[in-house]
Amino acid sequence: MSIQSNISLKQFNTFNIDVSAKHFAAFNSIDQLEELLHDPLLSDNPTMVLGGGSNILFTKNVEAVVLKNEITGIEKISEDENYYYIKAGAGESWHHFVMHCLQNGYAGIENLALIPGNVGASPMQNIGAYGVEIKDVFHSLEAIHLNDKQKKIFNMDECAFGYRESAFKNRYQNEFVITAVTYRLLKKPSYNISYGVIEQELEKMKVTELSCMSIAKAVMNIRNSKLPNPAVIGNAGSFFKNPVIAASSFDHLQEQFPSIVGHFLENGEYKLAAGWLIEQCGWKGYRKGDAGCHEKQALVLVNFGNASGEEIYQLSELIITSVFNKFGVLLQREVNIC
Repeated sequence: MSIQSNISLKQFNTFNIDVSAKHFAAFNSIDQLEELLHDPLLSDNPTMVLGGGSNILFTKNVEAVVLKNEITGIEKISEDENYYYIKAGAGESWHHFVMHCLQNGYAGIENLALIPGNVGASPMQNIGAYGVEIKDVFHSLEAIHLNDKQKKIFNMDECAFGYRESAFKNRYQNEFVITAVTYRLLKKPSYNISYGVIEQELEKMKVTELSCMSIAKAVMNIRNSKLPNPAVIGNAGSFFKNPVIAASSFDHLQEQFPSIVGHFLENGEYKLAAGWLIEQCGWKGYRKGDAGCHEKQALVLVNFGNASGEEIYQLSELIITSVFNKFGVLLQREVNIC
C-alpha cells in the first residue's frame, strides 16, 4: 500500500471544499488497513479516518495521514425468530445498504433512505430521520484501534448513543477505525409514519397498502423535494442539530412565538425544528459569495462553487448568534469541523 502526499480532498467531501491532506491512502480490506497502520508515517503524524465525507467541513489543510475507508460488502450473518442480523462493510454506501435490505425483506431502516454517507458513519453519528435512529436497529460494530492495532467489538451500551452522538465522537474520538457494522433488522415490519410529512406524501403517492418500500420511496421523495443533491450543490445535509429543550422553556417560547415548531418527546422535553428557527431569523436563501443557506431548507448550508470551509463556518457562527439572540436557544452543529 502506498501513501501519497499533498492530495486534494475536494472529491472526498460532499461540501466540495478544496483542501489538501499532508498524506493520503485508501484501503478496501482489513489486511490493507493493518498494513497501513504499520507504516512509519503513522507513527510520525496524526491520523484521520475518512468515510463518505458527508458530515465534515474542512476549514484548513489537513496536517495528518488521511485514511479513506472503502471496505464494502453486505451479508446476512444470522437470524432468529424475530430478526435478521445483517453485517455491512463500513465503506459501503448507506443508501445502497438500505435498498439492499428493503429488496431482501429486512425491515426497520426504510425511514433512513437517501441519507448521504457510508455505513461506518451511521453508528458514529447515530444518524436518524423521521422518527428512526441507528440505535433502534444497531446490534454491534467491529473496529481496529489505531495505536495498538487490536480488533474490538462494540455492543450497544459501549457505543453510548445520544442524539447524533456516540462514544466515537467523544470518548473514542480518533482512536478507532470502524470496519463493519451489524444491524438487527425486523422480519415483521413495524411501520413508523408518525411524522406527518410521510403520511402526506404517502397520500400523494396514492399508497393504499403500506410497505417498507413505499415508506422508503415517500422519504426519498420528501428528501429530494427539499434537500440539495451534493453532486450538484456542495453540502453536508443538516448542518445543525434540532435543539432539545425543557417543556417549560417550550411553553415560554410558544407564548412569544405561537407558530413555533416543536416535537414532544417521551421524556417530556421538546425537540425544536432548527430549520424553522433559522428561517425566522431571515437566513433561508441567504448567499454571500459562494457560501449560503439553501433556498428550500434553512437547516442546510451550501457551497455554491468555490466557498472556503472557513467562509461556511463563519456563516454558521452568524446563524448561531442570531438564533440565540432571538429565541435564547443555542444551536449545535451536527457537522464535524476539521
